[in-house]
Amino acid sequence: MAKTKRLLLLSFFAPLLLLALSSCDSNSNITLLKMAHTLPTDHPVHGGILYLSKRVEELSNGKMQIDVYPGGQLGGERELIELLQIGSLAMTKVSSAPLESFVPEMKVFSLPYVFRDANHFWKALRSEQGKYLLEAGAGVGLRGLGYYDAGARSFYSVSKPINKPTDLNGLKIRVMNSATAIEMVGELGGSGTPVSFGELYTALDQGVVDGAENNPPSFITSGHFEVAKFYSISEHTYVPDIVLISNYIWNRLTQQEQQWLQQAMEDSVLEQRKLWAASTDESLAKAKAAGVTVSYPDKTQFAKQVTEMHEATKGTKTYEILSAFKAM
Repeated sequence: MAKTKRLLLLSFFAPLLLLALSSCDSNSNITLLKMAHTLPTDHPVHGGILYLSKRVEELSNGKMQIDVYPGGQLGGERELIELLQIGSLAMTKVSSAPLESFVPEMKVFSLPYVFRDANHFWKALRSEQGKYLLEAGAGVGLRGLGYYDAGARSFYSVSKPINKPTDLNGLKIRVMNSATAIEMVGELGGSGTPVSFGELYTALDQGVVDGAENNPPSFITSGHFEVAKFYSISEHTYVPDIVLISNYIWNRLTQQEQQWLQQAMEDSVLEQRKLWAASTDESLAKAKAAGVTVSYPDKTQFAKQVTEMHEATKGTKTYEILSAFKAM
């Protein structure tokens, strides 16, 4: 009895070992995809990924499976993207922000105050421009399968509320590894400081940075609420999470396997959005119960200070996408 597993995780040094075969059951061929991400297991995005894995197995009657490695076990987001590029990892979930270095048009999501609200944001993701962005990484070995909700990002700090741009003066604010995010904080008067997400708790606790910016679920699941006692709902960016597959791997799947995976992705988006909505409400309630001061600043004063960032993209594909998004 032989069971053949097509292990779609390549060796760093031997990419031709894509189809690693092991004999167990001649009646069954299992395509196994390795997927890694950096979030903790109690995060709603991880819940969406588990649902994706479940649906793939259900749709394929067990012929296709996804093994998930959470919590940064295989590296940070940039490292995971690079593993996909060389085919050493099949899939990952990353924020659109670090993708800017690979797909410049992803900058549109890191620009502040592009979207009016969550409904506008999701309308943009479902548009032709949103679909284009998922496919824009093909030339660098990346294929986007879909978007997960990562909410709106807001500022939080250790020592004081951030209710107006001048409150950021002199503060070191942790941002993702995105030139646009660094520029945004600078335009508002602070100093954008990239720090690995896994190192951010210590950086906040030891004063390496004075604050950060993220969505409510990440603020709670990371434990940052224990050291940063001021959360200001500035909602300056809607930065989606994106599920990627290595083009090298995708092109070696059968058409049926591709269909299973894409259908499972679409199903998991609906489930993940439900998980996200519930987690956002729960996270804000938990933050308040833990003594965090949650404030709701006037967002227009922040938006006015960063309008030049939009204008600076004129003449680029990013500006074309930005204009289409804003017109929706």
